[in-house]
Amino acid sequence: MVTEYRRPVPEPDEDTRDFWDGCKRHELILKHCKDCGYYIHPPKQRCPKCLSTNVDNTQVSGRGTVYSYTIVHTETAPGFTPPYNVALIALEEQEDVRLMTNIVDCTQDQLKIGLPVEVSFQDATEDVSIPLFRPRI
Repeated sequence: MVTEYRRPVPEPDEDTRDFWDGCKRHELILKHCKDCGYYIHPPKQRCPKCLSTNVDNTQVSGRGTVYSYTIVHTETAPGFTPPYNVALIALEEQEDVRLMTNIVDCTQDQLKIGLPVEVSFQDATEDVSIPLFRPRI
């Protein structure tokens, strides 16, 4: 169900379309190198580790930990009402591939580095869902 969404909505391109199509289905999809096994994010058609073009899409668990975060207290972008958090999530599948996101269902006092989290999707429009993360219970 689409709720009122006030933030800018991503516009998928050739490299990111599979990622956003997965999000629309509430699945976290990353590019994955078939030659060296590296997970690729942001999505690209070539592996940044071994430079192979033998990449495909794979669904990942959506589980990870908070690698780093900050609390934004100043209005810096339309639709983002402070205070809000911006976090880097180290995914369970590969810690050095990180997603920038917001942590939801979590107070600022509960937010900490190393916090176990899982993906949650917010339907921004009928065509775009945003991957957010929430604490794992």
